[in-house]
Amino acid sequence: MQDHDQYRLFLHLAETLSFTRTAADCHISPATLSRTVQRLETATGHRLLERGTHGASLTHHGRSFRRYAAEALDLWACSHNGDTVDDLSGHLRVFASVTACESLSPDLLAPLRSTHPRVHISLCTGDAASALALLDQSETDLAVAALPDRLPATLLTRQITHTPLVLVQAAAPTAATAEQAPDLNKPFVLPRQGLVRTAADHWFRSLGIHPHIAAEANGHEALLTLVALGYGTGIIPDLVLQHSGVRTRLRQLPTPTPSGSGHLAIGICIRRADLHRPLIAAAWAETQPGQSHHSEHAHGAAV
Repeated sequence: MQDHDQYRLFLHLAETLSFTRTAADCHISPATLSRTVQRLETATGHRLLERGTHGASLTHHGRSFRRYAAEALDLWACSHNGDTVDDLSGHLRVFASVTACESLSPDLLAPLRSTHPRVHISLCTGDAASALALLDQSETDLAVAALPDRLPATLLTRQITHTPLVLVQAAAPTAATAEQAPDLNKPFVLPRQGLVRTAADHWFRSLGIHPHIAAEANGHEALLTLVALGYGTGIIPDLVLQHSGVRTRLRQLPTPTPSGSGHLAIGICIRRADLHRPLIAAAWAETQPGQSHHSEHAHGAAV
């Protein structure tokens, strides 16, 4: 088995963290996959995966080797294909929240898919607050994320849109019983972490109140479900509200935004050190904002 074949197997396993699933997807036996990993561990001199009853997990050396394997395959593809743009191939890992996947990612990734059809895009979803951490830990190659005012110089970011933060409650049974403004003494539902939680905490401090937090959620979409169930008033990006499946069970409150700046910036992010990789460079170039509602903006270090 050639090195690049072993690298492809390892990268697939690093995604699934399941020997059984990777073996089935790649049409090899679990024993063959285990021997491949053992050969790589012998060659590198380090344990790359920890095996447990609930699946596998990457070690520190495993995460480093994953990046090396991805870069090696990028270079192999360019060399093998004569470095022609249309023949670029490889595996691009993208992270975005559920809302970003539905509302932003299709337009962002369509040019890359069209120009480089051989590039395999692996799209992962989860809590928006985790996006930059996953990027920093090399768990993803490109992230669609909310952008803080200051970012590490190790990241390159480009703003693609922005959204205000809004307050929402479960829809009242009748208009007559609906409140026109939030009662700040009643319960709130907040994100467990992230920029929206930071903005909410700052807003409460500016008002001099200590809110009753009835529930916390990992993910803005989950937060809206709790609000719809009547747990309390939620603070949420308007973009999430507009694309929510429970929107008809909610009502937006006519109040000023709790965000100090008025809007939450959303952008695409990559690691600066990865820009030399042909696949990442192509992804960065092809995800240039192409719609009128998008605007290019650099955060942190200069792009």
